[in-house]
Amino acid sequence: MPDDITGPPQAKRVPHERTHHGETVVDDYEWLREKESPETTGYLEAENAWTEASTAHLSDLRQSVFDDIAARTKQTDLSVPTHVTHRGADGSVSRWWYYGRTVEGQQYGISCRVPATQGSTPPDPEGGLSDEQVLLDGNVEAGDSAFFSLGGLDVSRRGDVMAYAVDDTGAERYTVRFRDLATGEALPDVIEDVMGGVTWTAADDHVLYTRADDAWRPYVVMRHALGTASEDDVEVFREDDERYWLGVGESRDGEWLMVGVGSKITSEAWLLPADDPTGELRCVAPRREGVEYDVEPAGDRLLVLHNDGAEDFELAEAPLDAGSHEQWQPVIAHEPGRRLTGVDAYEGHVVLGLRRDGLTAVRVIGRTADGDLGEGADLEFEEPVRSVGAYSSPDYDATSVRLSYTSLVTPPEVLDHDVATGERHLRKQREVLDHPEHGAYDPADYVQSREWVTAPDGVAVPVSLVRRKDVPLDGSAPCFLYGYGSYEASMDPYFSVPRLSLLDRGFVYAIAHVRGGGEMGRRWYEDGKTLTKKNTFTDFVAVARHLAAEGFTSADRLVARGGSAGGLLIGAAVNLAPDAFAAVHADVPFVDALTTILDPSLPLTVIEWDEWGDPLHDPEVYAYMRGYSPYDNVEATRYPAILATTSLNDTRVYYVEPAKWIAKLRTLAENDPHEILLKTEMVAGHGGVSGRYDAWRDEAFALAWLIERAGAA
Repeated sequence: MPDDITGPPQAKRVPHERTHHGETVVDDYEWLREKESPETTGYLEAENAWTEASTAHLSDLRQSVFDDIAARTKQTDLSVPTHVTHRGADGSVSRWWYYGRTVEGQQYGISCRVPATQGSTPPDPEGGLSDEQVLLDGNVEAGDSAFFSLGGLDVSRRGDVMAYAVDDTGAERYTVRFRDLATGEALPDVIEDVMGGVTWTAADDHVLYTRADDAWRPYVVMRHALGTASEDDVEVFREDDERYWLGVGESRDGEWLMVGVGSKITSEAWLLPADDPTGELRCVAPRREGVEYDVEPAGDRLLVLHNDGAEDFELAEAPLDAGSHEQWQPVIAHEPGRRLTGVDAYEGHVVLGLRRDGLTAVRVIGRTADGDLGEGADLEFEEPVRSVGAYSSPDYDATSVRLSYTSLVTPPEVLDHDVATGERHLRKQREVLDHPEHGAYDPADYVQSREWVTAPDGVAVPVSLVRRKDVPLDGSAPCFLYGYGSYEASMDPYFSVPRLSLLDRGFVYAIAHVRGGGEMGRRWYEDGKTLTKKNTFTDFVAVARHLAAEGFTSADRLVARGGSAGGLLIGAAVNLAPDAFAAVHADVPFVDALTTILDPSLPLTVIEWDEWGDPLHDPEVYAYMRGYSPYDNVEATRYPAILATTSLNDTRVYYVEPAKWIAKLRTLAENDPHEILLKTEMVAGHGGVSGRYDAWRDEAFALAWLIERAGAA
């Protein structure tokens, strides 16, 4: 350890009182919320120095893990090209293949296109692509910036102008610029403070975009006329209810501009003819509390995916001029336990995304000459633990469905499924390069499985596992357990190159599909939110106990990770069962949940009340959250080793939450101080650093720490 670092930083204690529902809480570390204060940044930098000093002995292991990732990754690579048809004002048609590529040694991707001839077979990227046009080189755009994120790249309908959005801080506030694709010259239009990308109108003379309020809620849709100053942009739609956010897009058939309005439990859709951007928006069905619906224009009708009287959603259709839910007519009726998740409509078919028994599925439904929908069937796949989904093609007249497929042992595949014949064509599988020590990757060397763990209330919780075939199940193996469990987000089985660094060191890798996620349908989500949120945490602890009891690992070799709301899961789990884990990594963790959800002035808080409850006005919710919020329940006990990672410019989970948590743990936890660590990226956002090599180094840092803590170094 460097001579100038003699011990861990000790955050000063400044009592700060808050009183709600008759309870006064003294928070000694709320002063860390002052982001611009030199004392705050000084403390974060001191924690970084302590973390670096405490993990310096892992430098060789970190480099080894980084080298593993680099060795197995094809660093100069191309994506499978996507076919896009552009139509000019004079009726002319141009066809292009769009794709992205990466170059070894460069941090960021490059967006490109090549002309396409008539037909639907993509060119072979491995054979070289002639006539390539580079749309945007992220490495050039990033320059010397410490952070670079591309929020959207949107080519006009005619294919001659590109709009692109860039964030250079991690705060997710983007600047949109425009480029003439014929000349490569920048257009004078610049739009600041945009939430992501833009949507082009039919004539390519306007774009629509959203802006956020001070709480980071997209609340207004703006219209920009190309060639004018952004100060003259016109407000198209505004949502004043702080529970709702906005999104804007266009329909696949090109006929409609679409504004979506949503809270956590209610939604509403508005349509505007794409050739009349200055016209009046029309509401498809006025919002009703607790009813969610998505609208997919399908040529001569609307398809509506909704949960009105259908907990796991059903598919309905409605006339193009629909203005009420009473016009919805069922097409695929609700079936409990079969969660419909999305619908994409094309001229000759419809693609439906769904979930059943904890697994994803895709159904392809043919359309008759009149546009009516047939029965369709779920596509079949062999592996019992897998993830499958359908890419959304921009071409309404597409005759094939592009699929993504992966499992815990199968590297991601891109397949084209021919709707007429049912034939599948493998367009690309991610190549896993030979490792200098371990040799070629062979899926047969690994085994994946699904376990069902009984939670304290008797509910069966699914767990996806993978390990090398030669790993013994006698309790001696190290184990890495991952979980999330919020927002109905599903943590489906997937392949990971960095994970191979764990598996080849003898780890068992497990994903706990706990309640609060969406793996088992809408009820699975409902039973892990608001006043049932604790099920998320007890499910996770039950999985940890099960893995040790059944010989997959032992408690002193079990490490766990979760990020964002999954970081809340980690924080709550170690309060409930500190003896169940050897170490945990909480990434951008939502660990001061009660403080945040009590303050409606903070970003996204009011929106989040439908997810967590409203502790500001409801004493029952306050008491419930008070009982599980990790920061509020830190005790004087021995915890597993804890690594918290965060970013100073994170607008979703403020850096202050893990900073306060670690400061309090350092005071109360009966641990060696080298076991309680905080690492803050000083120029990054919720997703961490932006460059791929920097991201690999961050991952290697965390994995090396967990490998050592699991006794596998």
